[in-house]
Amino acid sequence: MEKITRSSGNVKISATQRLVESAVLLAMAVVLSILKFFELPYGGSVTIASMLPVIIIAYRHGIAYGLISASVYGGIQQLLGLKNLSYFSTWQSVLTIILLDYIVAFAVIGLGGIFRNRFGGNQSLQLMAGSLLVCVLRYLCHVISGATVWAGLSIPTRGAIAYSLAYNATYMIPETIVLIAMANFIGSSLDFRFSTPVRVTRNHDNRVPVMNIIAVLLITAAAIFDVRMIFIHLQDAESGNWNIGGLANVNWLLVGIVTGIAVAAAAALIIAGIVMKKKSRESK
Repeated sequence: MEKITRSSGNVKISATQRLVESAVLLAMAVVLSILKFFELPYGGSVTIASMLPVIIIAYRHGIAYGLISASVYGGIQQLLGLKNLSYFSTWQSVLTIILLDYIVAFAVIGLGGIFRNRFGGNQSLQLMAGSLLVCVLRYLCHVISGATVWAGLSIPTRGAIAYSLAYNATYMIPETIVLIAMANFIGSSLDFRFSTPVRVTRNHDNRVPVMNIIAVLLITAAAIFDVRMIFIHLQDAESGNWNIGGLANVNWLLVGIVTGIAVAAAAALIIAGIVMKKKSRESK
């Protein structure tokens, strides 16, 4: 008889199902990490919510299992980023990079399910809070790595901490926005507290208007575009030194047009959604 290892909601989940499910979600996370919106020249990228599948593992099966799965994910990311180790000649530097930029930085994703029993059982808020937490912790790992090991290479030695804070924020902030947005969408659509995720049933008044979702995606896309357009000019591609003068080379007209269109379109969609919801209520 198959051993039962953990309950999810009021239903039991078998060891076999948990293993297979985690393997599939880890594979999804790896694929999503390869599909990038953009990648900075000295490391760091914005992905299609690549951490979310691992957060779901932690949410469904517990923090301990989540940490193990996240560590495996970190190991895979380290293998995909082996070229980064070629920049260092000492074993201490190599070990620090492996730990801070990969193993620890991605292992913290296993804490994504820590809010499962919080917020009155609101799964969407639980996943969003977990997503925010792991992004902050991962950001701190990259900042420490940048201000120590990477200082003098991709990060200037002078003002290394400030530069590391700024550099890592340029991709972690958009990554966090995308992740939280997707966590909200998935958490509002599927209930992961059962042996097999089920569709969330909500009455019409509690549904998030599709137009609001599109508006958030538009603002997120514009933010990602703006960050990329601006930051690629702030670091010399050859020396890696910070160059504030590079702001003069930014196509500010294009940045302004994209931002303006996104904000205007998002505002129009939100207003239209409010009007449609109001008319729907009045027709009842």
